[in-house]
Amino acid sequence: MARLRSALPVFAALMVALGLLAGGPARAAMQQPGDDPAKSEIWLKVKASLFGTRTIAPAPAGLLVLEAPARAVDAAVVPVAIRARVTEPGRRVDRLYLIIDANPSPVSAIFQLSAQSGRAEVETRVRVDEYSFVRAIVELDDGRLYAVTRFVKASGGCSAPAGSDAKAALASMGQMRFRVDGDARGRDPVQVTLAIQHPNHSGLAMDQATRQFTPAHYVRKVDVTYGGQPLFSADVDFSMSENPNFRFWLQPRAGGGELRAAMVDSQERQFSAVQAAETAAR
Repeated sequence: MARLRSALPVFAALMVALGLLAGGPARAAMQQPGDDPAKSEIWLKVKASLFGTRTIAPAPAGLLVLEAPARAVDAAVVPVAIRARVTEPGRRVDRLYLIIDANPSPVSAIFQLSAQSGRAEVETRVRVDEYSFVRAIVELDDGRLYAVTRFVKASGGCSAPAGSDAKAALASMGQMRFRVDGDARGRDPVQVTLAIQHPNHSGLAMDQATRQFTPAHYVRKVDVTYGGQPLFSADVDFSMSENPNFRFWLQPRAGGGELRAAMVDSQERQFSAVQAAETAAR
């Protein structure tokens, strides 16, 4: 589990350095749809910290798509999908980044994909705290970076109270379940859903009974292997919704194989799950 634990401090350290976590310096004014996304103060800080002086080019048509609602129905459960297509011979997607400028912790997720992924696509559900630019960045295996941006109107997602009963959430915390949509014995890539039971407390929501803030406690790192080989990993924070859910792809292999998930949360609790890809079929 050493590799899992090593990733845990990354986001917190980054956000403390930027002064963007709750309790830090005053936040910038609320972003508006007409603002220039390239001039966002928060984005410029995050960009410099994550990528230094590396060039991030606008994604060419067809390379990268970010799906997110223009106005969220529920700011605590905002569906987001990142889809990348690389047609250049010999190249593939290495990482996908999800940035939500106006969240207390803007670096919401870094997804690592392997050659077994089949397709470079990830779907999840996030919290959005204020009107914000949401950014997807793709990193190719040769280091090139491309980005797309959408504006999402939502507010209060990070401070929204939990939707589930606290005792029930505690009892089921850490349970993980795979579902495979398609034939895991076939030749075509199939979509995998990993559902995680975890309250994913942001630390910003007040308990209406006690009038105290519920302490932060959220998923930090998820690693998934298929047949003993890396398939998908996610470095995430409390921007993920309660009971995180990730959808990604795998390329079936001859003879099949087991799907294994290992998860670590912000309190260093570790959980795991295993299921044969064939028996996880919907």
